[in-house]
Amino acid sequence: MMRTVVVVGTLLLGVGAVVAQQDLVKVAQTQMKGNGKNAGALGAMVKGEKPYDQATVDAALAQFEDTAKKLPTLFPDSIKGLKADGDYSSTAKVWDDKAGFAEHATSFGKVVSEAKASVKDLDSLKVALPLIGKQCGGCHETYRQKNS
Repeated sequence: MMRTVVVVGTLLLGVGAVVAQQDLVKVAQTQMKGNGKNAGALGAMVKGEKPYDQATVDAALAQFEDTAKKLPTLFPDSIKGLKADGDYSSTAKVWDDKAGFAEHATSFGKVVSEAKASVKDLDSLKVALPLIGKQCGGCHETYRQKNS
């Protein structure tokens, strides 16, 4: 009886750990999807598809700033190698090149901070958005992979 309780308890702990790891993957994925949604909203303004709206700009930049602050903790060692649901997952380089990943996070945070201080109209958004996009894209090229 005691052996059965120990085995079942161990199995439940293992399942709980896997669920917790998948939850961490989903947190990172949700944060990145928020970035994509906000980048799309800003891109629509830059392209003239939507009118310039400072509240939308401020919300998007706040989301980006939140991501920059969270990036160093979004990818703990416990989720290395786990695939996210959807189209993309992180590569092993997130963990294998922690210094490079941290450098990208810092650069992204700096560009976002500069944008928050400077974007007050469509013209300034047109200058800032490509810089933000370059930071996002540079990180994605190295630290993100398409799920097969």
